[in-house]
Amino acid sequence: MAEPPPARRWRPSALVRASVLLHGAAVAVTLARPRLWPFTLGAVIADHLLLTAAGLWPRSSLLGPNWTHLPPPARAAATPAIALTIDDGPDPAVTPRVLALLEAYGARATFFCIGERVAREATLAREIVARGHAIENHSQRHLHRFSLLGPRSLEREIAAAQHTIATVTGEPPQFFRAPAGLRNPFLEPVLARAGLTLVSWTRRGFDTVNRHAPRVLAALTRGLADGDILLLHDGHAARSASGGIVILEVLPALLAAAGAAGLTPVTLRAAAARARAWGDVD
Repeated sequence: MAEPPPARRWRPSALVRASVLLHGAAVAVTLARPRLWPFTLGAVIADHLLLTAAGLWPRSSLLGPNWTHLPPPARAAATPAIALTIDDGPDPAVTPRVLALLEAYGARATFFCIGERVAREATLAREIVARGHAIENHSQRHLHRFSLLGPRSLEREIAAAQHTIATVTGEPPQFFRAPAGLRNPFLEPVLARAGLTLVSWTRRGFDTVNRHAPRVLAALTRGLADGDILLLHDGHAARSASGGIVILEVLPALLAAAGAAGLTPVTLRAAAARARAWGDVD
């Protein structure tokens, strides 16, 4: 089994640092001037609302580092690349057909998989890795209430998926995506201890609910450019009006569009390794 990613130092974001200072100041002011408690309470409530809004904005970096694009190429000569990220699998009815399409176009993808599904579909998970793709951590159970969990529950959920995926594939995840992209201020310290990097996306087509494949394709390809991270789903995939699976209808045209634009679909790991080689990321 490969070595797990090393823990990294947690550096509180500016918003988190300001929140801590505000809470301390609110306590001090309330103790010194008790009559001002309505104002200090209002300030604390406003701060909590801001933290909640930051967690409900998947592409936000207000709570900590969050990849919304690939690290910039270190050289102008670097091959332009995009990342296809595929969530919520593996699904035995969909994932094998996704793998076949990726192979036909010579593309590599990153699969953000649910730990329980990896355990249930272990052979399929190993096939994903054997074909040159990467499996990353999308939590153990994909709880709808994930963003409401406290530090210990978050750590258990992420560690369980980390263990499951590493045991099945022999490759510990290096990246994490929160279910639906929603999170809270407790997540980043947990990810830092696990050595995981949070990833969201540049754009998505909402292909779990959007049944119109051309609209999904248009959302993903509009302004398609070097460094984009695209989000699709093999698990919980929507069906089109004709009964087809949306991701399977979108992928051929999406991969063709990337090829026509000279963009190579690579895994997040490959992009990170390339950036590290030229000093673009730690």
